Amino acid sequence: MLKTFFQAFRPTETQRLPDPDAELALGALLVRVAKSDRDYKLEEISLIDRTLARLYKHNVLQAAKLRATCEKLHAAAPETDTFARLIRETTDLKSRLAALDALWEIVLADKNEHPWEIEIVKDTCKAMGLSELDNKRARAKALEKFGAHIEHASPN
Repeated sequence: MLKTFFQAFRPTETQRLPDPDAELALGALLVRVAKSDRDYKLEEISLIDRTLARLYKHNVLQAAKLRATCEKLHAAAPETDTFARLIRETTDLKSRLAALDALWEIVLADKNEHPWEIEIVKDTCKAMGLSELDNKRARAKALEKFGAHIEHASPN
């Protein structure tokens, strides 16, 4: 009886998510990094919206809707390297480097650098066909942007 009661509140039709393209893949990766510490902060959400707007020429509302779709895609998503390979296969080097910069900005947006966030970015960097030097440069740019007051959180 209780099962029937709860089923009444469930949607009868599941929402179909769009097939990811490079834009959705990057958005899902940004969400994945931001949520990896299980503390999805407003600063991170706002930065994801601004990043999507800047990189893909969206207005504020379009970027927020895109991020919401990316949140759903992340929740139902394939592995990180699947998204990263999609970006590698469908974008040029300049766009992949911009994606890496954006990932590091999300890592550092909350002024904490968590080991699991770093691991996601390293895996993404490799799967996008970028080098360790590219990764170090992107991290340095993000550190410069957010200042040197970044804490290195321990892996609890």
